[in-house]
Amino acid sequence: MTEATGTPETPQRRVLTQIAPDAWEHAADRAALNALRQVPGFDEAVKRIFGFFGERGIRLLFQANAVRCGPKQFAKLHDMLIEACATMDWPDHPELYVTQTPLVNAGAVGFEHPFIVLNSGAVSLLDDDELHVLIGHELGHVISGHALYRTITILLLELGFQNLPFLAGIALLPIKLALLEWYRKSELSADRAGLLASQDLQASQRVFLKLAGGGDMAQMDLDTFLEQAKEYELSGGPLDTIYKILNTLGASHPFNTLRAAELQRWVDGGAYEKIIGGEYPRRGDVRNERSYSDDVSDAASHYAREARDVAADVVDAAKRAASAFASAFKENREK
Repeated sequence: MTEATGTPETPQRRVLTQIAPDAWEHAADRAALNALRQVPGFDEAVKRIFGFFGERGIRLLFQANAVRCGPKQFAKLHDMLIEACATMDWPDHPELYVTQTPLVNAGAVGFEHPFIVLNSGAVSLLDDDELHVLIGHELGHVISGHALYRTITILLLELGFQNLPFLAGIALLPIKLALLEWYRKSELSADRAGLLASQDLQASQRVFLKLAGGGDMAQMDLDTFLEQAKEYELSGGPLDTIYKILNTLGASHPFNTLRAAELQRWVDGGAYEKIIGGEYPRRGDVRNERSYSDDVSDAASHYAREARDVAADVVDAAKRAASAFASAFKENREK
């Protein structure tokens, strides 16, 4: 294991030689992607959208109305991308664009040759360390091969199903819901990639804090925000669980408190330290390749675990209601 070189600002960053995306991909990401591929009509929808838009049309849109980063344009962001690629040992440097919009967001888009887009709102909101996290996050999407499905999702959401007549006859609502479910889970994977690329947990968590509350750090506290995240996860019974599901169903991203808690849990579990210490799967190592049956098994266990959690809440609530009813009935008999 060697240290990343090339800039005096990041002497402690470790190069993760030949790291495979399996190292950071969340089990729920794989589970949701497997579920998505099983939706009837999904493969056909992907083929038709890919054939209609193509790689060139999407790239031309940003070449026409965004700024491509390089040595003379947004040079600092360009250098951050080069650093992130070096840290993740990724030889193909995707193009990086900045587009003018106050919406704080970023994306990895494209089909065969993905590129990264940063909204100017994100560039203005985040400091340099946080921007390095964000660029690493989007690079994680690229390395994981997420850009194709993410682009399909964006096109379906932005253009609307009714404006894509060539998809007539395909039941698109199940595809939309399945895509959104996977899209949210893929964010959890990329959050880990952002941490690995930056190797700065504080900056990684500050990104979620700023996405939730804006950029005034004098008015916010990271430790308190993480406590808030725990409170959200532990709150309520079956009714709260239903509200959480309904609130999330149509969203493209997980809630920021959830993302902060999920990333912290990954770090606390020791996975991050193992990777930084050199213990991770390498690209091209057949011993580390996962079979389709492994992914199906993970999908089943992940969703079964979620179902068990919901069921446990419902059963617990039923038990409490039964106990309260029995106590009340007993008291009435004794009167």
